[in-house]
Amino acid sequence: MTRWAVVLGMLLTCNAHALTADQALGMAVGESDARIEALAKAVAQGNEQTAAFLQALADDAVKVAAGKVLVVKDGKGLDPVSGQTVDVPADAEDVMLNNRLRGEIDTALAALKLFSTDAALRQQAALALLKEPDASRLPVLEKALAAEKDTAVLALLMQAQAAVMLTGDKTEDRLQAARTLSESSQPEVLLLLNQQLGHEQDAAVQSALKLAVSQVQGKLRWGERLGQLFTGASLGSILLLVALGLAITYGLMGVINMAHGELMMIGAYATYVVQVAFRSYLPGAFDYYLLAAVPVAFVTSALVGALMERSILKHLYGRPLETLLATWGISLVLMQAVRSLFGAQNVGVENPSWMSGSVQLMSNLQLPWNRVLIIGFAAAVLLGMSLLIAKTRLGLFVRGVTQNRPMASCMGINTARIDTYAFALGSGIAGLAGCALSQIGNVGPDLGQSYIVDSFMVVVLGGVGQLAGTVYAALGLGLVNKLLEGWTGAVLAKIAVLVFIIVFIQKRPQGIFAMKGRSAEA
Repeated sequence: MTRWAVVLGMLLTCNAHALTADQALGMAVGESDARIEALAKAVAQGNEQTAAFLQALADDAVKVAAGKVLVVKDGKGLDPVSGQTVDVPADAEDVMLNNRLRGEIDTALAALKLFSTDAALRQQAALALLKEPDASRLPVLEKALAAEKDTAVLALLMQAQAAVMLTGDKTEDRLQAARTLSESSQPEVLLLLNQQLGHEQDAAVQSALKLAVSQVQGKLRWGERLGQLFTGASLGSILLLVALGLAITYGLMGVINMAHGELMMIGAYATYVVQVAFRSYLPGAFDYYLLAAVPVAFVTSALVGALMERSILKHLYGRPLETLLATWGISLVLMQAVRSLFGAQNVGVENPSWMSGSVQLMSNLQLPWNRVLIIGFAAAVLLGMSLLIAKTRLGLFVRGVTQNRPMASCMGINTARIDTYAFALGSGIAGLAGCALSQIGNVGPDLGQSYIVDSFMVVVLGGVGQLAGTVYAALGLGLVNKLLEGWTGAVLAKIAVLVFIIVFIQKRPQGIFAMKGRSAEA
């Protein structure tokens, strides 16, 4: 049996004001105004039996036959008044609900949750009533206020009561309501205060409303600032993931790879293919598909990058213009190949359940789990890459070939093989960036084109061949870009960032961090 059926069966005799047949019928049929009035009267009693019936209404599980209301689930009927099992007549009709009635039912359910034994549930219910003030809920709010012991819930209940009194006829009530709501940090309260301020006639109440608006805005401002910082950090982490691959292929190897964005795209499509495979063959393990998609995206992009390097780019080292044109042509080929395989339309990559939703830190500050985890993923990739370059034999060979290729060759290092390994590594990291990007947006053939210019700017600004500079540049550009967007808009913010980079490079061509070495100009 469903939760509402259990409640109807077990709590029938536990309420002094049990639901009546007339109340149930009044809420189920008739004009919307009459049904809402009946709903308000039933909710004012504050019993759990009414809550069970309202939940059944919200679930579209209520039917009417011969002037009687019954709850139906899986073909079985239940009398909402007696709690007894009944037959479902063949001519039973569904109860119809419009959007207005559904909203009223949701609010009523929130009101009845005020008497739950769970403090978190009561807090959630009080917040819902604060956002949707209704004078008909005053008796329920007063009843809940008299019984509430939790400080946090009590504060929200008082604010919900004040939100109702804010539009009352008595000047003293409106004045007290404005003072109470000034302690709130909910964005909806700011809207209520501004609406009342627009048509308030009393000077004293107007002053109290203006003060309350100012105080609420001050509390909300912190959430807005932190939200901007998080958005900037999120963008910075994405730019960092995209630029890390370029830090190797361009920063360390000096190859201007215009197909870097398409290597990201390949990583994103590899993630999509893994998702489809899990949905088709392992539906029970779908939540874990991303764990398999990460190495698949890396390996796929790395193999494509290695093929590019061995077949074309190895013949073009030391010829930057030809390399640029060749990689640009490769990017066009890769985009067309993807269009032929998957179509020109974007494909959707679904987040696993553990990446869905968000964490609520403040009333106006929600951090999406997918972006929080991408920031952590970028940090993990950065750490792994730093250890690889600084602590491993491959990293030593890459640094040796980069700094002095003839000397490295004389020491017995196969420079051609190291070039392939390094390019494959940079391409694989691009695939990881594509895998991460697939979790925050649609995947399409043009995915890489949106980030290739920004990633080059990050590498050049940070300093060619400098991982630390890449980190600072990515996070700095992300934060500055988002802060400027709030003042100037997205287009002007992008232009301002580009102008800054041009001026900075003119003054310091080596970037934030200069490459140190015998052949480097510091």
